[in-house]
Amino acid sequence: MAQDSTRYGTIFSPGLFDGQVALVTGGGTGIGRASAHELAALGATVVVAARREEPLIQTVGEIRGVGGNASWTTLNIREAEEVEAVIGDVVEEHGRLDLLVNNAGGQFPAPSEQISPNGWRTVIDLNLNGTFLVTRAAYTTWMAEHGGVICNVIADMWRGFPYMAHTGAARAGVDNLTKSLAIEWGRSGVRINAVAPGTIYSSGMDTYDESFRTHAARRASKIPVGRVGTESETAAAITFLLSPAAAFITGATLRVDGGASLEKAAMVPLEAHTAIPPYNGFHLAREIPEAWVDDGEPDA
Repeated sequence: MAQDSTRYGTIFSPGLFDGQVALVTGGGTGIGRASAHELAALGATVVVAARREEPLIQTVGEIRGVGGNASWTTLNIREAEEVEAVIGDVVEEHGRLDLLVNNAGGQFPAPSEQISPNGWRTVIDLNLNGTFLVTRAAYTTWMAEHGGVICNVIADMWRGFPYMAHTGAARAGVDNLTKSLAIEWGRSGVRINAVAPGTIYSSGMDTYDESFRTHAARRASKIPVGRVGTESETAAAITFLLSPAAAFITGATLRVDGGASLEKAAMVPLEAHTAIPPYNGFHLAREIPEAWVDDGEPDA
């Protein structure tokens, strides 16, 4: 069936979120933008928030251009007072806050020994602390009394995140936070889950240099499904977790990675080495043959 190129091609039922209000942080670009479009296409009134005005204005214009209901607000999720004020304004203007997508975040690739204390704190503050501040404000301002659904966007960090240690640590923290809050807040009618995208062909890739993007693209053949993912596939997972179809799911993290986390390769090339010698206390053991030592050449 041909897709209408003028509207979001959602697979969910029309009107799924009629009458509901959604806040999407980081909603001006990438996965956040796609999620905002999909939620609006399904009837939600969407508020997109981020630090930069220009992408937000563009996203809201796109949504309104196809008949959706959207507005924008600037927000630095690292500032607790600002977060509480913005959440309060959303509830005051729209009378409710049913859905929250914590998509805002950011990081930069670097060897761990080269990450400065300030760089480390900035990434942790944005990805972990900021997520907590927005989630807490949404709960205390509205959801504690009225219920709601929250979806956190984290990352594929299950087998470590070399050259991204700061964001790996932060996203792992959000994964655990998701579980903790699901237990604490179920009594208030709140469900909270997360999605963990793998390598997604998104505008977020534009923040990295050409060598990083090239290596990420070359990894596509290593992903079990044979390609990188799309913003739409991630947005669909978020939408599912926000929907009544996931009413019995809370405290879960859905991996949207094409199976990459089952056989993860590094986001940047790792240097081959033999710096850590083997221990072999068994006097009759065989020596490791050279053919079994990584020579640094790419796989065929």
